[in-house]
Amino acid sequence: MSADVVVYSGRLCGYCHAAKSLLSAKGVPFREVMVDSDPALRREIMARSGQRTVPQIWIGTTHVGGFTDLQALARSGELDKLLQQEA
Repeated sequence: MSADVVVYSGRLCGYCHAAKSLLSAKGVPFREVMVDSDPALRREIMARSGQRTVPQIWIGTTHVGGFTDLQALARSGELDKLLQQEA
């Protein structure tokens, strides 16, 4: 069983595409929520994450942050641990 991974993203966001590519390359299933056409959803994610940018990534109940945060976790090996903890 894998953790519930949610990526809040926008259609023209290069970092969003990079985050989804990283997760896909690791074989991690994720749910994508597009926020660029829904201002209310974007405000909700900003309030929940404290960030104004996309992507915003959650693994289970843990807010990972954006692509560079996800990439750092992957490089350190902590991403795999987090995916198993939150499963």
